[in-house]
Amino acid sequence: MREIDFCKIGKKIKELRISQNLTQEYVANMADVNTSHISNIENNRVKISLPTLVHVCNALNTTIDYILADEYSNTSSAIEQAVLHELHSCSDETKEQILKIIKILH
Repeated sequence: MREIDFCKIGKKIKELRISQNLTQEYVANMADVNTSHISNIENNRVKISLPTLVHVCNALNTTIDYILADEYSNTSSAIEQAVLHELHSCSDETKEQILKIIKILH
């Protein structure tokens, strides 16, 4: 059994947070932890706990599957769930455009 790569998890959290222009302070407040704890998670100085991971995912409007996708043997289901999660917030017009793009790429 291989170890969970907490370094990748922290990097993914950091990338997602930065892409959404969110501060560590905001995520920390939403997760009810100190800002330094978020920094420590992102920089692989501590391992994130399951309750904190759930709160961080909620703060980042993402799923645990998305954050942990690299940990699964079969990542396709995690990626599909992440895509579906993102689609929920799209308008019908945007969904139609995305469908056209997928058909072109497929």
